[in-house]
Amino acid sequence: MQLLYSIFEGCLANDRRSQKKLYERYYGYALKIVFRYIYRYEKAAEVVNDGFVKVFKSFTKFECSESEHLEKIWMGWIKRIMINTAIDELRRTNMMPEIGSLPDYIWELQDNSQGADQKILYKELIAQVKKLPPSYRIAFNMYVIDGFSHAEIAEKLGISVGASKSNLAKARMQLKKFIDREDVQQKDICSF
Repeated sequence: MQLLYSIFEGCLANDRRSQKKLYERYYGYALKIVFRYIYRYEKAAEVVNDGFVKVFKSFTKFECSESEHLEKIWMGWIKRIMINTAIDELRRTNMMPEIGSLPDYIWELQDNSQGADQKILYKELIAQVKKLPPSYRIAFNMYVIDGFSHAEIAEKLGISVGASKSNLAKARMQLKKFIDREDVQQKDICSF
């Protein structure tokens, strides 16, 4: 925790080495967040870099009164900035779906708290979410994974609350179909 404090102090003083340390420490975490919205690796990496520029520009706005929860609060703050940056990019490109995949080594970065099974399930979930139409995918990511309310989603995307709810319901129905189809295929494989 002391290392994080010293990095933060350096970032507040616009020290490039401290900014680099912070960037390297949270790059994988930020990339996984952005990748849920933008599926082309090169574009996602570009959005992460844009997000970190915003992080460093607004670093003085970050506040944490609970020192024992500093990293959790910090990660939540980064998450918000990365999501907003990804949504801005999608809005700029008229929410065109991005196609690509995240290199496997990224799944290993920063997230040592998850077991191997959880990492596999997360990758499988993201692969299924990736198949959704962009409006469904964004609503699902924002509501289910990132915890936004329908009102927040509507405001950020410039849609009605009803459209947000509808997109989420349709996303869940399509994901259920994907999962049901996978279950049938697994049963067919096991019966041979």
